Amino acid sequence: MKPTDLNILLRDEGSMLEYKEAFTSSLARDFSAFANSTGGKILLGVRDDGTVKGIKDNNALRSQIQDLARNCDPPAKILLEKLGGVLVITVRENENKPVQCREGFFWRQGASTQKLSRDEIRNFFRSEGSIRFDLSLCPKFRYPEDFDRQKFNTWLRLSGITGRPRTEDVLVNIEAAERARGKLLFRNAGVLFFAKNVRHFFPQAYITCILAQGTDKLRILDRKDFDGGVMFDLEEALRFIERNTRIAYRIERLKRENVPEYPVKALREAITNAVMHRDWFVEGANVFVEIYTDRIEVLNPGGLPKGMTFADLGKKSIRRNPLIADLLHRIGFIEKAGTGIKRIRDEVRDQGCPEPEFEVNGFFTAIFRPNPEVRAQLKAPEREVTGEVTPEVTPEVTPSYSALPG
Repeated sequence: MKPTDLNILLRDEGSMLEYKEAFTSSLARDFSAFANSTGGKILLGVRDDGTVKGIKDNNALRSQIQDLARNCDPPAKILLEKLGGVLVITVRENENKPVQCREGFFWRQGASTQKLSRDEIRNFFRSEGSIRFDLSLCPKFRYPEDFDRQKFNTWLRLSGITGRPRTEDVLVNIEAAERARGKLLFRNAGVLFFAKNVRHFFPQAYITCILAQGTDKLRILDRKDFDGGVMFDLEEALRFIERNTRIAYRIERLKRENVPEYPVKALREAITNAVMHRDWFVEGANVFVEIYTDRIEVLNPGGLPKGMTFADLGKKSIRRNPLIADLLHRIGFIEKAGTGIKRIRDEVRDQGCPEPEFEVNGFFTAIFRPNPEVRAQLKAPEREVTGEVTPEVTPEVTPSYSALPG
C-alpha cells in the first residue's frame, strides 16, 4: 500500500471498517467480531471522526497485536500494513466460527462491535455453516488475463476516486482482490464486477428479462439474457423495461411532463436489490425480470437472508453480500443500507401506482402494478388537454412465441 491509498480507505465506519485512535487490549473484541462476521479492516491511528492522528509503528506494537490475534480461539487471521501514519489491520473472516477472545464471543452489527448473548451464540453455531460467497476467493480467476479493464475504468469513474492510483492498489483497497505470494487473488465479488466473461466462473451470474403476451408465461414475445457483469446487467435490465412499457405525458401550464406506466426508480431499486441480496450459492437459478400485461415481477433466488422475517421488510437490513453492496454503494447504485424497501414503497406512492407486493417462497419476488391514470388514458382517444395524460409510446417487439423453460 502507498500513503495515497489512505483516502480510498477512509470512509464512514461500517460493518467492515473500524477506527482506533490507539492500541488497547480491546482490539481482541474487534478481532473476534470481524472474524465472526465478514472480515474487515481496523485503522489504528485514526480518531472516531475519521481524522488521522497517526501511531508509531514498531516491532513491539506489532508483537502485541499479533499476540492478541493468536490468543483468540481459534486464532484470528490478521495482516498488518503501514499506510502513511496509520497501521492497517486486516482481519479475515474465519472458516472455523465462532471465534472467541478472553472476554467472550463478538460480532459486527453495523458499525458496532457487539457481544453475543447465550442465545445468540447458540443460534450462531446453528446457522453459520458457510463462508460468505462474495468475500470468498475465486481460484479459477487469473489476473490480468481474465480482467476487463474497461469495466474497471467505468466503475472507477463512477466511484469518484480521483488521481491516478495503480489498478492493483485500488482492487486491494476496495476488497475486490488481495495480494498473496506476489499474486493478485480475486474475490468472487471482484469477478462479478470485473471479469471479461463472468459466466465462465459463475454460470448463474445473469439476469433474464421476458415480455409475456398475457398474464402468464404461455406466450413469450421477447426474452433477453444479460450476462456482462453486475453494472452492465442492471442497466440493460432497466432498458428492457423501458423498451417494453409505455410512457404518457401530461401538459401542465404549457410544460410537458412524462408519466411512465411503471415507477422506473422503484424498479431500478428492486433489480439492484435482487442482484445484491440474492443467494449466489444457488447455482441453478438467476435473477428474473418479467413483464406481463398487468404487472412487472422482479425475482431473486434465496428468499430472505438469515435472521430476517417477512415482517422485517423495510424495517431491518441484513446484507447477504456485504462486499457486493459496498461496491454498488461506492458508485451510487444504492444509498444507505436498509432503505431499499422503503425507497421502493415511497417511489411507487409518489408515482401514483398501487402499493408494491412482496412474496417469499424460496425466491424473493417484488410485484409492481401499472399507473392506473396512464392505463385509463391509454384506453381513451388521444387528447392533449391541460392536466390530462396522453399516451405517447407503445412497446415495439417482434413476437417469437417461444415458451420459457420451466
